[in-house]
Amino acid sequence: MRIGVVAPSTPIRAEVAERVAAIAAESFPEAELVFHPQCFLAYGHFAGDDRVRAAAFADYACDSGFDAIWFARGGYGSCRIAEEVIEQLAGNAAARDKTYLGYSDAGFVLAGLYRAGFPHIVHGPMANELRREGGEAAVRRSLAWLVRRDAGALEPGLGSDPVAAFNITVLSQLLGTSLQPDLAGHVLLLEDVSEYMYSIDRSMFHITSNPGIRRIAGIRLGRVSNVPVNEPDFGADEEQVVRYWCARAGIAYQGAADVGHDSANKVVPFGRADPG
Repeated sequence: MRIGVVAPSTPIRAEVAERVAAIAAESFPEAELVFHPQCFLAYGHFAGDDRVRAAAFADYACDSGFDAIWFARGGYGSCRIAEEVIEQLAGNAAARDKTYLGYSDAGFVLAGLYRAGFPHIVHGPMANELRREGGEAAVRRSLAWLVRRDAGALEPGLGSDPVAAFNITVLSQLLGTSLQPDLAGHVLLLEDVSEYMYSIDRSMFHITSNPGIRRIAGIRLGRVSNVPVNEPDFGADEEQVVRYWCARAGIAYQGAADVGHDSANKVVPFGRADPG
């Protein structure tokens, strides 16, 4: 199996890539990890300008020699290239057959691919998780799913309903755009990091007001971490906020989910969690 790593948002350090590749070689010898040179470019905030990032993604995604695309890291930037990339991939059989795994800012691309009918879209830890405390376990978790479809990597609460997982802020931003997928009947797993609680509240207003989201089966809440201190205090925590907006929108709140911006983040295949 060959896994191509691309960076549609921000760059990854070469030494991190080398360590991730060493983990893959040691523990998953049946797989070959290939980092696109674009992953290490710097263009202001981004891993290369928009044209370079889009070209690198399409290069590996449309290459029949790769079985999966793994996002190097999040940050910001994939929304700037998502529409162009998806248009290039839509008619390519090799691109449609691949698994695409990432989360956070990668959610823009994952959402658009899912909307376009790509069958193997997966929320899960990215290569740069290695920099987190306990990050090696997160890297191994994603590789275990990509290479072996190891059910032990999955979020433990996945049931028979189709599912999708997103960062709250990213999902809020992509709703109403050409990237918004049809999530009717899905259980939606949400998480976020480094956002004020009033920002989470505002995003949940937007999310739960969307007509398409009001057709989902329910919401489960992952971890909302590193919330900045606000003055005055918002007066409600993340669960209270999500419950409030679910109740107002008539969406079932289905409890906690084991996803988040941390090394414990679990794998969530979009749709039904089968090994397909």
